[in-house]
Amino acid sequence: SCCVDEVAAEHAAAEAVLHYGPACLSPCRKLPVLHIFGQQPLDVGRCAEAFRELYPERQSRVVVLSDVVYAHAMGELEQQLCPEYPNVIFSRLVCGDPPDPVLPGEECKFGRRFLVEAPGGLEDYAMFYVGAEGLTLTNFMLTWNRCPFSSFNPATSCGRRETLNVNRALMRRLYLVERARDARVVGILVGTLGVAGYLTLLQHLRELLLRAGKRSYTLAVGKPNPAKLANFPEVDVFVLVACAQNSLLDSSDFYRPIVTPYELELACNPAREWTGNYLTDFRDLLPGACAHMELPPVVPAAEAIPDISLITGEMRSTHLYDPPASQLPPSTALACRDQTWALAEISPAGSFLESRSWQGLEQQL
Repeated sequence: SCCVDEVAAEHAAAEAVLHYGPACLSPCRKLPVLHIFGQQPLDVGRCAEAFRELYPERQSRVVVLSDVVYAHAMGELEQQLCPEYPNVIFSRLVCGDPPDPVLPGEECKFGRRFLVEAPGGLEDYAMFYVGAEGLTLTNFMLTWNRCPFSSFNPATSCGRRETLNVNRALMRRLYLVERARDARVVGILVGTLGVAGYLTLLQHLRELLLRAGKRSYTLAVGKPNPAKLANFPEVDVFVLVACAQNSLLDSSDFYRPIVTPYELELACNPAREWTGNYLTDFRDLLPGACAHMELPPVVPAAEAIPDISLITGEMRSTHLYDPPASQLPPSTALACRDQTWALAEISPAGSFLESRSWQGLEQQL
C-alpha cells in the first residue's frame, strides 16, 4: 500500500512506523514515520540525454518531478542539467507536513516541494517526470493540468511527451460530477484510517449532503471492488475518502460511479465553481486550507433557480436546505433482534438489506 498502515501499527502498540516501498507521502495522524523508498536503478546519463532531446531550448522553464524510488539519483541528474539549463527546478521530497511555512510562489503538494520564480507562476513551466506511467503521473497531470508534461521511463530508457488527453480525463470526471448532482442517496466510502484529517472530512461531507437534501450512509469496506459495493444497490453514487493517489478510482467496472470529495463538493456546494484547477488531495477542502469554501446561506425554495440535468433531462433542485433539528443528531433506538435487545441505529437502507434473501453478486460456480 502507498499509505502508512497506522491501524496495524496501533494493534502492535508501536511508537513509530518504518514504511518500506512506494509511498504517497500523505501525512499520518499520530505516529512518526520513516520512509524507506528503495533505490531503483536509473541511467542518469540516458535520462539527461532524453531531457535535452525533449527540451532543446536551453532557457526552457521545467520542473523535474520523480517517483520516490528514483529520488536518490536526482542530485546527480541536477549536477548534469543545471549548468546547461539555468531555469530548471528540481523538486524535493517532504515526508508529512512541511516543517517550515510555505513561501510565496512555493508549491508543496503530494510530498513534493519546489519554488517557482517565474512572474507568470507555474503555468509558465513544463513538467518532466522521472518514473513509469501510473497513478502518480496521472495525479500530477490532473492537478497541474495547465502545464505540458513529458516523462522518462527508467525501465525502458525512453523519454516521451505525454500524449494522454488530460481534457478527456477531465471530461470523464466532470461527467461523474453531473451524476453526483442527480444522486439522492450517497455512500461515503472510508478508504483510509491513517491519513490526517479524514475524520474532519467525513463530518464535512455528511453536513454537505444533509444540507443538499441527499441521504448519506458511511461505509467502511476496505479496498472497494464491484462485489462489495453491489451489496448496496440503493446507493446512487459513492464518494471515496482516500489518499490523493487512490482517490482517482476508475469506476467503469462498478455498478455505481465513484467520485472524489472534490467532485462531490462541485456537485453539492453552489459556492464552488469549476475553475480549471483539479484537487485530488482532500485536505485542501478542509477548514483553514487554501481551497476551503464555506457553505452559502440557505435560499428560500420560492427564490431558488431550478436546474436541468444534462444526463436525464429532468429538473432538479440545486439549492441548499435548512435541515430540521430532528435530522441533525444520529437517531439511536432499541431494536429487538432474535429476542435480544441491542442499541443500534435504525435506517431504512439497513432494514431493507437485512430483509433480502441474497446479498452481493451471484456466484458463478
